[in-house]
Amino acid sequence: MSLYLSTLPLWLSALILVVIPTAVAMSGPVIIRRRISLERLTTNNEIAGFKFATVGVIYAVLIAFAVIVVWERFSDGESAVLQEAGAAATFYRLTAAPAPDVASTREALSNYLKLAIERDWPQMAEERESSDVTRALNDLYAATVRLADKGVLAPAVLNEMFRQLDTITQARRTRLHLASGIVPDILWIVLFVGAFLTIGFTFFFATENLSAQILMTGVLSVLVLMGLLVIVSIDHPFSGPVHIESEPLERVMQDFGGRS
Repeated sequence: MSLYLSTLPLWLSALILVVIPTAVAMSGPVIIRRRISLERLTTNNEIAGFKFATVGVIYAVLIAFAVIVVWERFSDGESAVLQEAGAAATFYRLTAAPAPDVASTREALSNYLKLAIERDWPQMAEERESSDVTRALNDLYAATVRLADKGVLAPAVLNEMFRQLDTITQARRTRLHLASGIVPDILWIVLFVGAFLTIGFTFFFATENLSAQILMTGVLSVLVLMGLLVIVSIDHPFSGPVHIESEPLERVMQDFGGRS
């Protein structure tokens, strides 16, 4: 469900998660007031107000924790892509010798970057990974090993090339892992049930000014549900309108793709 919501246009996600539930929540006090008298509801105000403060704080801490965790993991995804691009650029610069074996290694790197941009990103948007990109990475390793066997480059250069290649591999695994979603199912259940209970708790209160009570319920609902919207929007860092682009890898291709 979170993947489906995260792939929707942002306005549609806001409509489903914020606007419609808020409209339903604002109708709650009206329905309750028709069934229960103002006098009976106002007797709950004092004790319910104390309990609601506790409920509100608990849910606020929970949703703040979820937002911070999701944002940190989203930032980890951005860092992984930048590390992958930086390692690829360094790897390319290390293959400066004009030998044919070096040229084939550069070609293998260019092929990997091209496939990563064209196939990994669409697959990650669906919580999958591309086997073609995995094979291209294996080919890059094989080309580098062949280069090491022939002794074309200095050992220190080869050691650095393998280190950068390991960085590329680790960065790719990080983004593939994050593409499957950050928030576990149990936390989604707690977040949505908590939102329902927190908003529904306001129905135990009553004021003589029903319009003011409806407005206050609406404001609370918008604030709570906007927090959920933020979490949904960035839960899958490579899906939907708010996602991590492949631009760093594209820049590496632009910088070195045309060089031999």
